[in-house]
Amino acid sequence: GILPLDSEQSGLCEVILVHEHYLVQKPEKVCWAAAAGTVRDGLRAYTALHYLAQASPGKTVLVLDAASPFGTIAVQLAQHRGAKVISTAHSLEDRQFLERLRPPVARVVDVSHGKADVAESCLEETGGLGVDVVLDTGVKLYSAEDEPTSKSQLLPHKHDIITLLGVGGHWITTEKNLQLDPPDSHSLFLKGATVSFLNDEIWNLSNVQQGKYLYILLCAQQTLFLFHFRPQLDEPIPLYEAKVSMEIVQKNQARKRQVIQF
Repeated sequence: GILPLDSEQSGLCEVILVHEHYLVQKPEKVCWAAAAGTVRDGLRAYTALHYLAQASPGKTVLVLDAASPFGTIAVQLAQHRGAKVISTAHSLEDRQFLERLRPPVARVVDVSHGKADVAESCLEETGGLGVDVVLDTGVKLYSAEDEPTSKSQLLPHKHDIITLLGVGGHWITTEKNLQLDPPDSHSLFLKGATVSFLNDEIWNLSNVQQGKYLYILLCAQQTLFLFHFRPQLDEPIPLYEAKVSMEIVQKNQARKRQVIQF
């Protein structure tokens, strides 16, 4: 559940009193680890595909780094909504994982060696029409020589995203420092495409939005139970290893969602 903005109690307590209107029920057959590990990724995926992109049957969705915890939930949710999914993989293990998903994704583009052209692959898969929805995990903003060395070389360039986007498409980005030059804006204008920023904290910024937040939490838990979604979870971690686990997460070295077991 959530703590409302006007709550007089902190969430960092062993016992806390919360009104039932601020809680949703966990299905009995969903384990606590899966429920906890899906909260944030389920929230982000539902926000992107339901509220920002309105994914529906017949749409084509590109999920970048689809083997990540967020990407895995986004792929399954897009397929549940009847969309055709194209995904990118950052390693051989990621590609094998995505190829084993059922129902299968339409195409897995392996970018681990830098040889695959994401834009070309997407246009080929869609008959040159482009994709309807793009979910990124960050993008390159500059050319290779200008790109900071700390940035991942596996991220697509913003021009590639604009190129593969179809008419009336939706680009959902997690890149908070996205910079679009006039030619970029002109290309988006000609396509009638939109750019939306995925900030999963927005539902907490206004008490008017808390009902939507609770609805998303409920939907995420129900889809885990009804449609057997498979979140990317590591083995539950005991409390005494929480500090080490947090350091791994902060260094972006964790490829699976970390869940602390009390």
